[in-house]
Amino acid sequence: MSQDEEIARLRAALDERDARIACQTDRIYALLASSSWRLTRPLRAGALAWHKLSTAVRSLTGAGNNYGRWIKRYDTLDGPARQRLHAEAASLAPRPLISVIMPVYDPAPAHLDEAIRSVRSQIYGEWELCLADDASTNPNVRRVIDRHAAEEPRIKVVYRGQNGHISRASNSALALATGEFIALLDHDDLLPAHALLLVARTIAEHPDAALIYSDEDKITSSGLRHDPYFKCEFNRELLLAQNMISHLGVYRRDLIMELGGFREGLEGSQDWDLALRVANRVDPERIVHIPRVLYHWRTSPGSTAAASEAKHYTMEAGRRAVADHLREAGVRAEVSPSPEMPSANRVRYTLPSQPPLVSLLVPSRDRGELLRRCLVSVLEKTRYGPFEILVLDNDTTEPESVAYLRGLADPRVRVMPMSGPFNFSALNNEGARRAAGEVLVLLNNDVEVLNADWLDELVSVAMQPGVGAVGARLWYPGNLGLQHGGVLLGIGPVAGHAHRRLGRGQAGYFGRAVLRQEFSAVTAACLAVRRDLYLTTGGLDERLPVTGNDVDLCLRLKQAGNRNIWTPYAELLHHESVSRGADKTPEKHTRAAMEQKLIQERWGRWLKADPAYNPNLTVTDTDFRLAWPPRLDPQMGSKAS
Repeated sequence: MSQDEEIARLRAALDERDARIACQTDRIYALLASSSWRLTRPLRAGALAWHKLSTAVRSLTGAGNNYGRWIKRYDTLDGPARQRLHAEAASLAPRPLISVIMPVYDPAPAHLDEAIRSVRSQIYGEWELCLADDASTNPNVRRVIDRHAAEEPRIKVVYRGQNGHISRASNSALALATGEFIALLDHDDLLPAHALLLVARTIAEHPDAALIYSDEDKITSSGLRHDPYFKCEFNRELLLAQNMISHLGVYRRDLIMELGGFREGLEGSQDWDLALRVANRVDPERIVHIPRVLYHWRTSPGSTAAASEAKHYTMEAGRRAVADHLREAGVRAEVSPSPEMPSANRVRYTLPSQPPLVSLLVPSRDRGELLRRCLVSVLEKTRYGPFEILVLDNDTTEPESVAYLRGLADPRVRVMPMSGPFNFSALNNEGARRAAGEVLVLLNNDVEVLNADWLDELVSVAMQPGVGAVGARLWYPGNLGLQHGGVLLGIGPVAGHAHRRLGRGQAGYFGRAVLRQEFSAVTAACLAVRRDLYLTTGGLDERLPVTGNDVDLCLRLKQAGNRNIWTPYAELLHHESVSRGADKTPEKHTRAAMEQKLIQERWGRWLKADPAYNPNLTVTDTDFRLAWPPRLDPQMGSKAS
């Protein structure tokens, strides 16, 4: 047994005893969190305290993320489940033929045998397996293939006379295929028995689908499943950073043929390249995600499943594929390794030769020391130009703060007096009307700039076609971790910040704390958006004076067809709620409850199914733990209603 396998087994054994407690704790907290605040406030407070304690314990012990236990409970087909799925397979209409293509080159014969058997064991029977052996040197490989082909007429085989690497071999397998859809399977990986049935069901539900993909996990040589990747819905920005499609990828055959099949010269990332070319060709609605683990990726020494760095050429090929994709789309950009995750990409969009004027809107009342720290950091550290700062002064009365405002002499700063009760939405809306910039940046007065190119990054992303709001990466002061890494819907129960409190240097869930990507919402503590888009969308809702206004704005932008982006490459410190105080008084509790109610009434359906998240992950915290139970039909169905 390898060291990795031994570690995985020990971890599973330690988690086994705690998984049940984790499940019950999450159930109780979720129930109380969704109940009326007035009726259950003491219970909610107690549940929250227990939840925080249990979460802290689980973060140290790994409890609640016991994948082995989770598999047994939620991802194992028992007898009745198999009977139901067999009945569904028999009655499903239409019944598209799915061609599984498998390029083969010198796998371990036992693993190849298992891979082929996993296809032959599919509950859905309308498939064909198209194998292209790329001149394997081990004679046992051919023996395994020939034996299966003799036993199963749905297996087609071509033996290539010369090794041509994976793209040519994949094209040879593709040439054998006659199915309407093509599923990609590596020569040592496994499909669970229900994989193709759920694909066929998805095709029936989405007859115009061009690309279907699923969640995935890894599997050791001894059959131990680990490291599940529960993905989000199609996320174009994340696809530029990593191959989020990967396994199981299923493509419409005629589209692959129109694109010319797999491109040579991109070996190791040929499937990523294919996904990018398809994404360039079709509307995002035709790319469909199945939130189920339908692919087990074999880990073995030197494999990309075990470590991406094991095959450096795959990373270079991936960067070339992304660069070609952007060039074909007419996007001017540079592609380089992501600083905190070199196996992934950073895309730097090119700013116009004459960068647009940016108006930074900074609401403020008293607390001149906060405003001073914010403005000094912007004025002294920001490399971007041109920009203006509009200080939206909401009835400042403190003598020191008044003196500071009167003494501001930088021509880039304008102070705009605004009277009335504090209303973050109204202040920013008035500031947007008075701003001269083409791009607005909503900026709290309790933030500090950390990197010189923060504004270059925000503006370059905000100027891309189809982009709505762009949010920055915000940190708590004092090494207390991540404050804002994008907003997840349905947490707490309205929204929560992804990877909250995650430490510096940690990549988060499959790199999602360090890679630019689409989120449904980002925080208005630092939010960039084109001014015309902000105004035509209606700006911030002034019925949401303090909280929830950013989520509401982002969802309206998204509803209008825009993509909201979070970027880790614009970094600031955020002294959260220092300027206005925490919501702890009865009046503030009442106001916060009203704001929460409005958001829930307006966006309830969205809060239940965030496309930037996955129903197999918890909504009781923002750390991407497993959900106990998942928000799915337990009978291998679709998302729960």
